[in-house]
Amino acid sequence: MEQSGQLLFICTGNYYRSRFAEALFNYYADLAALPWRAISRGLTPHLIPGDLAPQVADALSVRGISLDYTSARKQALEEEDFEQSERVIALQEDEHRLLMRLHFPEWMDRIEYWSTKGASRVGMFATLPMIEAQVQDLVAELARELVPDR
Repeated sequence: MEQSGQLLFICTGNYYRSRFAEALFNYYADLAALPWRAISRGLTPHLIPGDLAPQVADALSVRGISLDYTSARKQALEEEDFEQSERVIALQEDEHRLLMRLHFPEWMDRIEYWSTKGASRVGMFATLPMIEAQVQDLVAELARELVPDR
């Protein structure tokens, strides 16, 4: 059975983790001709200055991935983002489950949580490859779902 639609990545500031996941997913989904598109949002983007971490722009550039695969600006998470998305992933369970409880408690247990440690814990350059591996696994999973059962 074919699934398609919108995937929502959530992080704290919509500054580096979710934006990197969004860009990677959209790039790899295009390569795999998947009928999915990712967006990213932040739970508290107003607390972080700037729109995109320079390290994310650099990491995408090194991979040959255009910034067109992510939003031009960071965006705050809103109720309609959940309603319009077929799949929702928060990028760091211990951090984002708590923020979900504060801001969107009705959605807290209805989303998938990944474990990608924040930059302050393991460093951004260790976190980005973790996100990339999980995004590649997700794209592979969605591609398998497109193959009819035999």
